[in-house]
Amino acid sequence: MKQEIVRKACKLYAITDRRWLTHMSENDELAAQVEQAIQGGITMLQLREKALSGETLKKEAIVIQQLCKRYNIPFIINDYVELAKELQADGVHIGQSDCSVKRAREILGPDYIIGATAKTVEQAQLAYEQGADYLGSGAVFGTTTKPDAKPMTQELLHQITQSVPIPVVAIGGIQTQNVTKLSGSGIAGVAVIGGIFGEKDIKKAASELRQKLDRMK
Repeated sequence: MKQEIVRKACKLYAITDRRWLTHMSENDELAAQVEQAIQGGITMLQLREKALSGETLKKEAIVIQQLCKRYNIPFIINDYVELAKELQADGVHIGQSDCSVKRAREILGPDYIIGATAKTVEQAQLAYEQGADYLGSGAVFGTTTKPDAKPMTQELLHQITQSVPIPVVAIGGIQTQNVTKLSGSGIAGVAVIGGIFGEKDIKKAASELRQKLDRMK
């Protein structure tokens, strides 16, 4: 049951980054933007706010979590395993420089969703062996979120998707204009930051991405 839920949730995975947002004077602005994305058809949401920590991050997480619960989509917290456990989020995403997937699983137990970044076949297999439920792989089209991220070839992406039985989500520079280029790569879905939250009409951008993903094989 959990595997089926995760695979479906991976189709259009939105990741927050308030640097893409404008007019941030209102405390609930990020939540308002996230709600637009949800209404547009995203299937999972990750709170990834590198500029926030401590109580500020926790308060933001609580607001976004409540919103995701209202719309019944999984809420994932980036990096902060203990916060994910404290708030009983749906899961956590672990980067290569964060705590290991194994340690995260020990802390969270079997029911939480754990995602991991994997840029090589070896990293993908290790994350799966340690208990990851899905992988994020890229940057498939480059990215402005992580300027030092190296573009991933379509060949390597395909190799990663074939190396593990868990869902693989492509990430990096994905927009409505290029998402169909990933057809046939074996991915379960895409993770999008700027292609949703960097657009003037967030709901429309999410909706167009979702429609294209629903038609892809």
